[in-house]
Amino acid sequence: MSGMKRNVVLALAVAAAVAAPSAFATYGYFSHGYGMKAKGMAGAVTALTEDAFGGANNPASMVWVGNRADLGMDWFRPIRSMDRTGAANGLNAAVPSESENFFIPEFGYNAMINPNMSFGVTVYGNGGMNTNYPAGQITGGGSAVCGAFGVAGSGQNVLCGNTALGVDLMQLVIAPTLSYKITNSNSVGISPLFAYQRFQANGLQGFASLSNDASNLTNNGYSSATGTGVRVGWLGKFTDSFSVGAAYSSKINMSKFYKYKGLFAEEGDFDMPSNYNAGVALKATPQMTFTLDYQKIKYTDVASVSNPSTNTGALGTDSGRGFGWDDVTVKKLGFEYKASSTMTYRAGYGKTDNPIQSRDVTFNILAPGVVQDHYTLGLTSAMDKNSELTMAYMHAAENSVSGNSLFTALGAGNTGKETIKMHQNSFGIAFGKKW
Repeated sequence: MSGMKRNVVLALAVAAAVAAPSAFATYGYFSHGYGMKAKGMAGAVTALTEDAFGGANNPASMVWVGNRADLGMDWFRPIRSMDRTGAANGLNAAVPSESENFFIPEFGYNAMINPNMSFGVTVYGNGGMNTNYPAGQITGGGSAVCGAFGVAGSGQNVLCGNTALGVDLMQLVIAPTLSYKITNSNSVGISPLFAYQRFQANGLQGFASLSNDASNLTNNGYSSATGTGVRVGWLGKFTDSFSVGAAYSSKINMSKFYKYKGLFAEEGDFDMPSNYNAGVALKATPQMTFTLDYQKIKYTDVASVSNPSTNTGALGTDSGRGFGWDDVTVKKLGFEYKASSTMTYRAGYGKTDNPIQSRDVTFNILAPGVVQDHYTLGLTSAMDKNSELTMAYMHAAENSVSGNSLFTALGAGNTGKETIKMHQNSFGIAFGKKW
């Protein structure tokens, strides 16, 4: 592959990633895997060395990959809904989120500088959240209750706003990656992380009285932020059949969403949380490999994500109400079977904690990240000795969380119980090229 062609592929991949619509990811709001091979194994690839997505998984893996490029697209379909029952004040409602289909690109590139050193780049969507609920759910006596929160008229959305309700968050990371073999069986790697994110919120007019800056609370279009961090990793190939890997990503300190400094804590701050992962890979036979990964995502690094919605501080302040998300632990099991020189099959299962408590259900109507059980399948078919196609499928089983409506505590009378639920499916395809 010529230098010019490589630069064109990279430029197109970055442009596609920046332009891609966001979606609500699966381990909280992180993806269940980075790279289509990882997605076929529920993300359990910390100790594997099969593609150019080390910048997202384990930077130390890239030096074992050789010269290659990977370009893929994932069709992601999250199905989300909410309902409120038992309200004595007219606020009962049931509505699905209307946004259901998203296309998420991915790109990885790696080149060997010498037999012991490589340099590459991984471009990936770190995660995101998206919901879109129509207005017109609250009428009659419920509209009068919404009027007490300063939203006049009728036909409000389920959070008493007078427009469609929802949020849209997209997080993109570009990770140039240097990887080095310190011995014949051990490597280390480092990936500076250059992050971009954008966000918009609509339909939150009913929360204006809770904000320290209602003019920067909702319906202000997209706001963008940038930031930097670093991921480091280690990989040890102790035998031909057993390897161990580990990686750590710092918190990515982002600039603020100034158009939403009346919504997010710390005047619009929304950093990307630190996270770490470790894994093992065991080749039980020449054809069969099992992997096991452990991941920790520290959502409590970010006040706007982890502050409880029951906080009494004004929205936008350091102690302002947030989504109340806890840290999550993710356990992943992967399986790979090389049926022939041209066909490889994969499967995986990932189990994550639910970051959302019942006390925070009202706020998380906007971000119902409640799925826990993820089932995956995948395959790679060699087109020739240097080219391959990889496909992956994921199903996240439906899960729900219920809790008392926050509107009751805000003085709206008996507003009953709310339930948020979600399930997900995704299907992706990627092209890989070695040289």
